Amino acid sequence: MNTPARRSSLRGLRTFCMAARYRSFRAAAEELHITASAVSHQVKALEEELDLQLFERRSRSLALTPRGEQLYEELAGLIDQLDLVTRRVGGQAASRHLRISAQPFFASELFLPRLNEFIQQHPDIEIYVDTSDESSEKHPASVDASIRLFKGVPANLSYDPLFHLRLVPACSPEFLQRFNHPDQRLTEPFPVIIHTGRQDAWQQWMRSAGVELPDPSSVINVDSMIGVARAAERGLGAALVPMPLSENWFKYGALVPLFEHEVVMDDIYCLVFESSQGNSSEVQALRTWVLNNFAQAACEKLSREVTLSRLS
Repeated sequence: MNTPARRSSLRGLRTFCMAARYRSFRAAAEELHITASAVSHQVKALEEELDLQLFERRSRSLALTPRGEQLYEELAGLIDQLDLVTRRVGGQAASRHLRISAQPFFASELFLPRLNEFIQQHPDIEIYVDTSDESSEKHPASVDASIRLFKGVPANLSYDPLFHLRLVPACSPEFLQRFNHPDQRLTEPFPVIIHTGRQDAWQQWMRSAGVELPDPSSVINVDSMIGVARAAERGLGAALVPMPLSENWFKYGALVPLFEHEVVMDDIYCLVFESSQGNSSEVQALRTWVLNNFAQAACEKLSREVTLSRLS
């Protein structure tokens, strides 16, 4: 007599897929409207049932084991299809979600102002945007895709390079009047604003521009790029601000260039996502839109348009 095959709990399989998708019990819990401890309990029960370890539980992260990765790749599409069928039978519109993380200045100056275009193209996708994390070279486990600065190729992630970070010296119009520099020369010490994560950026700019500036009269250290730009706007000092992120600050006169020369940094803004997310229709839709709007050619076009507006 044949022994009946074991039937795994559909709830446990769906919970596993959510945890695998976001690499986070907390994010899975938010999606499923249950507690993180309930997610952990259901995943543990599934592991015991299958006699497999599906996740490597680290102190600050969650990673799939090779067998867990295999199970997720084979199961995710089936769970999505099952959800689609039940919604269709129930007369509900398909619910699609996309969680995005972007560094705050990129989000506020480029991403969010244009996001309505993506929403109009994909009204069925519910979007969550996290702009709380300033750190570079990081892809939060709880999101589907992120846009961040990287100095090298993102490890173990799929990515699309967008554009190099460029820094240009800027200040408020009032500050420029106080430290007027005929013939592009500054001999009087002036206050500078420095991003705490880029202590040598002014030295890099001077080497690139072939300009020797006097030692600053004072230094203000700020830990976010938005804070750097805001301090410069308020006339607290000169700052190196990122391009093309700061285009509108120049376009509307909140900032003016102290010099026209821009230093091109090694850092590259990239759209990154887990390789397992590469076939997600939501991530693919985001990729297409992001590349059309923020890849280098699009940003160079924006820079030309703003330069012409300054001259007109």
